[in-house]
Amino acid sequence: MITVIAMWIVASVVMPLSAQTEVMAWGNMTGVRVDGELIQFESSLRVAADGWLFIEATGKERQRPSFHRDGNTQTVTTQINKLYFKQVVTDMQRGLVQVDITTKSDTTLMAAEGVFFCMELPDNRYVDGIVKIGGTQVNIAQLKEGASSKKSKVKEITITTQSRLIKLAFASGVSAFVRKEAGSAATLYVQLLPSIEKGKEVTTSFKLHADGVIDHSDAVIHLDVNNPGRLFAGFGGNFRLQNPGQDPKVIDYCLANLRVAFGRVEFPWRNWQKEENTDPIAEANAGKLDGKVRDAVLMAQRLKAKGLPLIISCWFPPTWAIAGDPKSYRRNGGIQAYKLDPDKQEKIYKSLSDYLVFIKQKYGIEAQLFSFNESDIGIDVLFSPQEHAAFIKGFGAYMAKRGLATKMLLGDNSDATTFDFIVPAMKDPATYPYIGAVSFHSWRGCDDMTLHKWAGASRALNVPLIIGEGSTDAAAHTYAEIFNESTFALYEINLYTRICAICQPLSILQWQLTSDYSLLWGDGIYGSQGPLRPTQRFWNMKQLASTPEEAFSIPVTCSKKEVNCAAFGNIAQEKYAVHMINNGAKCQAVITGIPEGISDLQIYVTNSVDGMKENGMAKVENGRVTISLPAISFVTLLSK
Repeated sequence: MITVIAMWIVASVVMPLSAQTEVMAWGNMTGVRVDGELIQFESSLRVAADGWLFIEATGKERQRPSFHRDGNTQTVTTQINKLYFKQVVTDMQRGLVQVDITTKSDTTLMAAEGVFFCMELPDNRYVDGIVKIGGTQVNIAQLKEGASSKKSKVKEITITTQSRLIKLAFASGVSAFVRKEAGSAATLYVQLLPSIEKGKEVTTSFKLHADGVIDHSDAVIHLDVNNPGRLFAGFGGNFRLQNPGQDPKVIDYCLANLRVAFGRVEFPWRNWQKEENTDPIAEANAGKLDGKVRDAVLMAQRLKAKGLPLIISCWFPPTWAIAGDPKSYRRNGGIQAYKLDPDKQEKIYKSLSDYLVFIKQKYGIEAQLFSFNESDIGIDVLFSPQEHAAFIKGFGAYMAKRGLATKMLLGDNSDATTFDFIVPAMKDPATYPYIGAVSFHSWRGCDDMTLHKWAGASRALNVPLIIGEGSTDAAAHTYAEIFNESTFALYEINLYTRICAICQPLSILQWQLTSDYSLLWGDGIYGSQGPLRPTQRFWNMKQLASTPEEAFSIPVTCSKKEVNCAAFGNIAQEKYAVHMINNGAKCQAVITGIPEGISDLQIYVTNSVDGMKENGMAKVENGRVTISLPAISFVTLLSK
């Protein structure tokens, strides 16, 4: 530990600025990057009450924060009930961060334990660490579950392990203690307000120093080209039209500059047949096709003309198809959760299939797959797992009777974590003839075990797996500046790479390739200024989309957990792609298992500075190549 502290003293004097504090849009810091390596922790702002029985904290999709960056300063404003927070985080120099937190109360809470800035310390780095709060030393390994150290008033706190150092230096004295909680080695609590009284406002300022042993060790990566997996059609996109003023230019740019291999469009059902007893095909043929429907059809036709397979998904049902009084349904956030009227099942089947028949006959579009969007939670049609299975059987058979080759998506779930929604359909062989693919949306991420479950489901049914909506944060449109953050881009491409490696999907369909959650910035997108231009997220997607066509997933292993990998190969054409995300410091990658016949590989790099930059050629010798992986970068090797 003396070595780490000495290293910090020298580095803070002579090293240039290379720190990057990872600040999530909701205010939580996930660590400080030093030379690219993440000195990991997770901060939060918390309110504790009722003898610690009630603790509410800042977190993803828990509040409605705002996020803004100005140079090296990131500012988040948010609130918990009637407590308002402004957190300003400024990178000063290598491993040195200034943090200013203003807390203002618009309420009085008699049973409050206080308002706190907290730091959770992960088990994998801090289980044997020591926390010094003034003169109090806490050995983390000796803390018992639910127990707390003595509260002390101090101006300095240090957290040390054999490889990590975190130091907090406060402008004025604060009360602090350490508490052992489930899910982490320990949690540091720093009191911002001792009591919650209306009108009270306090600013707490401190410098956060972070350092550690930086890992530059090699990443040894091996490709198993003798055991190719499932086909990867390529990167895809959602094209649900919502903003006629902004969508066209983003769609044009993406289709012109990305290899898009799969598409998903909306079926505006409530606009297709507004009245129960009308004939929507006759109405459309008579020139009465609703404008929103026409736009959706033309979008689908444009994608189909480019040769893309299509998913058609439905969000909003017409009033006549809803069970009960539509006004009785209360919207909860983005969830409407309409139930379809079981007494109108045949009319519902006919209305839906009429549209599919119409676009086939009139526009030459036959959708490969159909779904109700996120029907596990009701955005905006809600099914129980059993109802989902029954609908697949009923509507699948009806489409077949109408001469449609369109199959159903099993799932199209809101998240990977809601896997149980598809289980009844998987257990019912009568659904199998009508299931064309399995689908989930990736909004909140998931662990590897959950991804393996989805991969197993698609293999058990012998149908492809599709990520119907790809991204990481469903609320991001409310704090859209986060789309420009390198951290956001890194988390997103990391998730996609893990999905590719574990699930071997047919495609990941970005939400969206329109102005909604846009990969582009400028020209008024979310109020942004300047010309329309690609973000780091766009370059990440372009690099992933550069995977050769008709490529199989190639099993890949990596010796270094900070480097995330996926590989693909079109074996017949001898075209390969190796995607590597270095989540840490600069290091060397040693790639083995490259097939005979490949003599050199083009290197591409995307990070906060470079956008799919060509970074020279790598020479392959005896199936082996060594390249440099820049810190916190997405690197791809492509055979020519």
